[in-house]
Amino acid sequence: MDNEELTLFRDMTRRALEQEISPNIEEWEARHMVPRELWNTLGQAGLLCPDMPEAFGAAGTTPQVTFAIIEELSRMGFGGIASGYGIHSNIVAPYIEHFGTEEQKAQWLPKMVSGEALGALAMTEPGAGSDVQSIRTNAVRDGDEWILNGSKIFITNGMLADLVIVAAITDPGKGAKGTSLFLVDTTLPGFARGKKIEKMGQHTSDTAELFFQDMRLPANALLGELNKGFVIMMTELPRERLGIAAQAVASAEGALDITVDYVLERKAFGQTVASFQNTRFTLAEVKTEIAINRAYYDKCAEAYAEGELTAEDAAMLKYASTEMQCKTIDQCLQLFGGYGYTIEYPISRFYTDARIQRIYGGTSEIMKELVARSILGR
Repeated sequence: MDNEELTLFRDMTRRALEQEISPNIEEWEARHMVPRELWNTLGQAGLLCPDMPEAFGAAGTTPQVTFAIIEELSRMGFGGIASGYGIHSNIVAPYIEHFGTEEQKAQWLPKMVSGEALGALAMTEPGAGSDVQSIRTNAVRDGDEWILNGSKIFITNGMLADLVIVAAITDPGKGAKGTSLFLVDTTLPGFARGKKIEKMGQHTSDTAELFFQDMRLPANALLGELNKGFVIMMTELPRERLGIAAQAVASAEGALDITVDYVLERKAFGQTVASFQNTRFTLAEVKTEIAINRAYYDKCAEAYAEGELTAEDAAMLKYASTEMQCKTIDQCLQLFGGYGYTIEYPISRFYTDARIQRIYGGTSEIMKELVARSILGR
C-alpha cells in the first residue's frame, strides 16, 4: 500500500471518529463504558479488521491500515477505545486468520468485520500475571467436546465480548508446552462475567474477570494445534507489541498537539506560557523524544510488513515507546498547570490512559529481560 492510499484511509478514519466518537466521548468516559452499538457502527464504516481477506467482508488491506486506525484513535485521545479496537482487530482476528481452520474463519471473521461479534483475548489469571506457565484454567477432552474450567482477569472487551480466545492447560505438568487455545462463544452455558473492573484510566475500555464452569465446547473450538498455544502466542506477540507502540507514539503526538495549542493561548504574568524558556525547552525535548520513537516504530512496522520483525525488536520498541509516552505526556500535562489535573482538559485523559501501556502486553521489566536474554543468550 502506498502513502497516498494510507493517507486516504487515515482521512476516512478521522472523519468517522469525529462524527461517531468525538460528540460522545465525555459521556462514555463518565459511564466507564462504550455502547455495544459502537462496534457495529465501526464495522459499518469499514474500520474493523481491515486487513482480513476480502472473502470475509473486509477490505483486504495490509496491516498498516489497522495500525493507522489505532494511531488515529490514540492521537485523538481515545486511548481506551484504541485498546479495545487493538484487541479485536489487531490480535483476535489475526489469531484466527493465521491459525484457524476454514470453518472457524468462516464462522467468526465475517462477524468480527461487521461488528456483530466483538473479540477478546483471555490469557491473564489472578495468580499468574505475565507467567504463562502458571496458568490454571484447564480444558479436558470428553468425547467430541472439551470441558473448560477456570477464570481469567483484566480481560479487555470482557464485558461485551461475543468471542473470547482462552488459553488453557490441556496437558497438565508440562506448563507452557501443555497449553492450548480455544475459541469460546460467550453465549454457551458455563460462561460468566464478573463485575466490571474499574480502572484509573482507559475508562472506555471495559475490563472484566471471566469465569468458565464446566463449560462444554465443541471439538472444533480448539484454535491451532493441541498443546501449541504458547507457540501461537509467541508468534503473534510482535504484532501485538507493534500495535501498543502505535498507541504510544500517536498518543504522545496528540498530547503534544493540544499542549502547543494551550501554551500559545494561555497567559501568565502578562505573556503567553509559550514565551517562557522552560516551556520552549520542554516542548523541544518532547518533540525530539517522539520523533526518535516514531522513527523506530516506522522501521519496525516496515520490518513487520516484510515478515522480518523480531521478538527482540518488538520488545525494545514496546519498552521504549511506552516509557516515552508516559514521560512526555507527563511533561505536557505539567505545562497545563492545575488545569491539567482536571478532567475538563483532555490532557488528563491522555495521562491516565497512558499508564497501563507499560504493563499490558508484557511489562517494561519483562521487555528488558527479553532484550537482555537476546544479548547474553540466557
